[in-house]
Amino acid sequence: QMRTCSQFSDKGWFQSMFVHEVEARKDAHSNLLSKSETSDLYKIQFHNVKPECLEAYNNLEAEVQHKLHVDQDYPCDVVGSWNTWYGDQDQAVHLWRYTGGYPALTECLTKLNNNKEYRDFRMERSKMLVSRRNQLLLEFSFWNEPTPRNGPNIYEMRSYKLKPGTMIEWGNHWARAIKHRQENNEAVGGFFSQIGDLYEVHHLWAYKDLQSREETRNSAWQKEGWDSSVYYTVPLIRSMESRIMIPTKSSPLQ
Repeated sequence: QMRTCSQFSDKGWFQSMFVHEVEARKDAHSNLLSKSETSDLYKIQFHNVKPECLEAYNNLEAEVQHKLHVDQDYPCDVVGSWNTWYGDQDQAVHLWRYTGGYPALTECLTKLNNNKEYRDFRMERSKMLVSRRNQLLLEFSFWNEPTPRNGPNIYEMRSYKLKPGTMIEWGNHWARAIKHRQENNEAVGGFFSQIGDLYEVHHLWAYKDLQSREETRNSAWQKEGWDSSVYYTVPLIRSMESRIMIPTKSSPLQ
């Protein structure tokens, strides 16, 4: 007996080729990948500065960051501040930590918006900028906690834009891969975006110099398991970027 078109459209074999069952997720990937023992929220800022203003910009930022550090009324602190050496030129990068998550961020923003001295700082800083961008981040549970360190060091920030839906797979592979990169104390911190450009990951590394970076990265390939970690994570990446950065004088990460 010939079936009608409507019968095929309801439950026909053609439809079954394209419809598949999706197992319901029990939790957001942010809860599965971030550190459950802390409620810290991170913000990263990328400021592109007018070339002639970079020194004045660094001095102004250092002054304001110091005031926020010593003022216990603000639940935020600067993890690190840098100028990009190789990558985008005349760029400043700042990583902030908000202890207490989104409520701490809201509290800081409210207090700063009511702070005339800070409003004047932002007005003065705006005259020095070409453009700016920021993101809110969470920290991967399997990475080191970013803590102040002595220098001199150079820092590399490797930023990966992932294919949507691959963050859990990325985390599973890197939870194993990071063990191959901690012997020389080069692993500083690993973060993934929550607001801003989504499905973006930032890995932060510290090295004594560019030659040390080259030797450390090459030595990872001699360790069993590193090659397979790279092999399985590369297909998850849409694009990637590397910045070599120099800490500013006021940065807790030197």
